[in-house]
Amino acid sequence: MTTRFASAAELMSRVLGMPDYPFARIEHPVSSATDDELKARARAAIEQGVGMLLRLP
Repeated sequence: MTTRFASAAELMSRVLGMPDYPFARIEHPVSSATDDELKARARAAIEQGVGMLLRLP
C-alpha cells in the first residue's frame, strides 16, 4: 500500500473486523517513480513483509 492510501486500508481493516491487520507501506506515488526508486520500495516492502511473517517490530 502506498502511504497516500494507508489510511483507507486501515479504515477498511477496521470495518472488516481486523483493526490490527498488517500491511506493507511504500512511498507514494508509484507511477512516476524511477526504476531505482521502485527497486528501493520493493526492498522496503519485502523487509516489512518478512517482519510481519516473523512478527518483528
